[in-house]
Amino acid sequence: MSTTPAPALREGITRLLNQVRGMAPMRTAVVHPCDALSLAGALDARDAGVIAPVLVAPRAKLEHLAQAGGLNLSGCDIVDAPHSHAAAAAAAQLAGKGEVQALMKGSLHTDEYLAAVLASEAGLRTERRLSHCYVMQTPSYPRPFLITDAAINIAPTLVDKADIIRNAIALAQVLGVARPKVAILAAVETVNPRMPATLDAAALCKMADRGQITGGVLDGPLAFDNAVSPEAAQVKGISSPVAGQADVLVVPDLESGNMLAKQLEYLGGAESAGIVMGARVPLVLTSRSDSRATRLASCAIARLLASQWQTAPR
Repeated sequence: MSTTPAPALREGITRLLNQVRGMAPMRTAVVHPCDALSLAGALDARDAGVIAPVLVAPRAKLEHLAQAGGLNLSGCDIVDAPHSHAAAAAAAQLAGKGEVQALMKGSLHTDEYLAAVLASEAGLRTERRLSHCYVMQTPSYPRPFLITDAAINIAPTLVDKADIIRNAIALAQVLGVARPKVAILAAVETVNPRMPATLDAAALCKMADRGQITGGVLDGPLAFDNAVSPEAAQVKGISSPVAGQADVLVVPDLESGNMLAKQLEYLGGAESAGIVMGARVPLVLTSRSDSRATRLASCAIARLLASQWQTAPR
């Protein structure tokens, strides 16, 4: 993909930056940003006034990288850590002590990043399960939407999916959708006992009916076309407050979600941001191949979350 978003999608990033304009930069531990793209992404967010970076990585490597790439590290605190594992642990401890308000993944593996967050000594866990949300915008859909979970929970159980939905609803509300419409995806829109995803969808909807999941409007199972296309829903005779206008797409498992998100990005011209919900601080989680624009948008979303959580502690 091009690192420059299309004009219509740049407007989405501009709207996010306008929402955080006037907020103090969020002190953010950037974990092992030891390649040019992850370091530049953190510095872009610094230059936009979104974060005050605390770079947790080998100091010598950072300084060499900055010199080679013509990057300016002024205004960044540096916590010298010998390797990625130590950097992740140190960053998580900073967040646990309240010395930073968010974490941002650099060039280390996701498993290593999240293991430090989940370590009991970090003090970052909540009652919720961690889950990842893609915040996506594509020219063919009239508003931003979420895809979850496409990065953390490989084969989520019904209980896991309930937390995944709760996390997504909380994020959508922070982004300005007061009562998000949640489509629980499957291959078909009818309950089929041979297709576990359809059974989970039906159970999750009943959980919402009983007040076990609140804050959004749930429907499912819905096939992808019925979730995003009013015409497809009408052709299939689906009458639903969610069909054709979903704000959140809940996928059956990580593989389907990851493929959906990347198909939209690489073939559908979508721009995305990545956030992990369920911890005590926002966790910026982007792919190592993501653009600088994606990293900046992710930081802006984390800033909105941190502001919300300051007034309503988790």
